[in-house]
Amino acid sequence: MEPDLSLVLGLVIGVFAIPAIVSAMSDGRAPRVASIAVLISGGLIVYAINAKEGGYRMGDVPKVIYRVVGQFTG
Repeated sequence: MEPDLSLVLGLVIGVFAIPAIVSAMSDGRAPRVASIAVLISGGLIVYAINAKEGGYRMGDVPKVIYRVVGQFTG
């Protein structure tokens, strides 16, 4: 998998996991599925950082997101 794609997927899964965690905790349930999503998200992000030579800077993230979305829309 391309590092840029894994970074974007990791970020998207992580963003969707946050409301799931909040919802589960407010209902008094254990956030099992959301916790797994956070682990998958973290794994994808760590893979992307390690797979790309030189890693990513915070300023690179928006460019990477636009580039990956552009690959799928254009």
